Amino acid sequence: MEQRINIQEKGQNALKAVFGIGAYLKKSNLDKNLLELVNFRISQINGCAYCLDMHSKELRAAGETEQRLYGLSAWRETPYYTKREQAALAWGEAVNACTVSDEVFQQAIASFSEEELIDLTLSITAINTWNRFNIAFQAIPGDYRVGQFG
Repeated sequence: MEQRINIQEKGQNALKAVFGIGAYLKKSNLDKNLLELVNFRISQINGCAYCLDMHSKELRAAGETEQRLYGLSAWRETPYYTKREQAALAWGEAVNACTVSDEVFQQAIASFSEEELIDLTLSITAINTWNRFNIAFQAIPGDYRVGQFG
C-alpha cells in the first residue's frame, strides 16, 4: 500500500477543525481512557489500520491490558469491561451504524449525563472523520508515537 496523500502534511487547514474537537474533548469530563477505548473499537469496525495502531499504543501507554485490547471486538461476551464502558461501547457502535435504539439510549443515559453523552457522541463522530481520512488517503500505520498529536 502506498500513501495517496499525506493528510498531516497537506491538510493542515482542513484538520484545524478536527484538532479543535480533540482539544475540546481533552477538557471534557469523560475519562480519556474510555474515549480511547471507544476510538479503538470504532476504528476496528471501520477497518482503519492507522487509527488502530495509534489508539492501541495510546491505550497501552495508559496502562490498558492486552487482554482487554484483544477482547474488545467481542466485548459483549467478556467480563473485562465496566458497565459504563459497556454503555459507551454499545452507544459507539449504535451511533457509528446510525441505528440508535431506545434500549441503547436508555443504557447510555443511565451511565452518562446528558453533557457527557453529547461529548461521547462528538468523540464518535470525530474518530469517524479520522478513520475516513486515513482510509481514503491510505495513511501508513506503524510510525505513530504516543502523544504525537498532543
